[in-house]
Amino acid sequence: MSTAKHLVITLAVALVGLAAPLAPSAQAQEIEVKGPLAGAPAVIGMRKYREMRFQIQLHSSITLQDEYSRSILLGGQLMFHPTDWLGIGVWGGFTVAHIDTNLTDQVSIKGQTNDVNVLSLPNARDFPKQIAKINWMAAPEVQFIPLRGKLGIFEKLFVDTDFYLFGGVAFIGLEERANVDTAKFNMCKSAGGGMSLSAEIQCFGGTQDDRASRSTVAPTFGAGLSLYLAEFVAMTIEWRALPFAWNTSGTDESGASEGDFPDDKINEKDHLSHFNHMMTLGFAFYLPTEPRRSHTSVESDAKPESKSSEAKISASASTSSKK
Repeated sequence: MSTAKHLVITLAVALVGLAAPLAPSAQAQEIEVKGPLAGAPAVIGMRKYREMRFQIQLHSSITLQDEYSRSILLGGQLMFHPTDWLGIGVWGGFTVAHIDTNLTDQVSIKGQTNDVNVLSLPNARDFPKQIAKINWMAAPEVQFIPLRGKLGIFEKLFVDTDFYLFGGVAFIGLEERANVDTAKFNMCKSAGGGMSLSAEIQCFGGTQDDRASRSTVAPTFGAGLSLYLAEFVAMTIEWRALPFAWNTSGTDESGASEGDFPDDKINEKDHLSHFNHMMTLGFAFYLPTEPRRSHTSVESDAKPESKSSEAKISASASTSSKK
């Protein structure tokens, strides 16, 4: 590299070094808001849809991913919200219809009965009579509302919305196949001299129609979305989970302590754990019909010191005028 180039580079570096201290430094500066927005809250006139209001909801639910039978429930919810983010109440519903799944239909059509499964499936055509069903539910629960805002629909319609979580304890009414004890099993196995499968099928077939009702307790939890159609009406969409154990198929599912399967009985040992869940669509009504509002005006939330400053300015102005 030539001497001229070295000289040019040296001069450029020297100039940069000398100019650096003279460059203006950037500093953060606090901006004082003046005028009508001084001391104003972040949101003025926000509707508090839940605070100090009762919620009365009518809803319809359907169970999801059932093995053998889906349940359609109609019910309601009564809840009180002491704040806009917390609610305490009771949710419940009664089953108005049961819908057999395709698996139930296939078992009814293609099911085969033999000496081993004669207790579990005496008559394939009557399999729908022995499957378990949900009859009712009731759940005291607590709601937590962490998020709220507006939902835009096709960028034309904007709806006030909140997202909520809930949890509680559910009481569920079930209807299952009645128990078949060892005495009943031995009696049916000896029907026809213990040599005729058709006689056993006829004897065990009578147990498919025997039903037993019971209630169970389970945790319940889920999440939902409220779309406020008016100040006192909202449409709600919920997902709810209810894990508990029951014998959905009405079959002999457990084995003896020695490891033999099946154990030739139908009882509580045949209850298997299931992650039951459902979707709910409802309409909620709020009382009183008019919600509270936050920070209804700027003046009511102005800082006390700003008011005192204005008073001092007025006093100074009046004193100077007298002079």
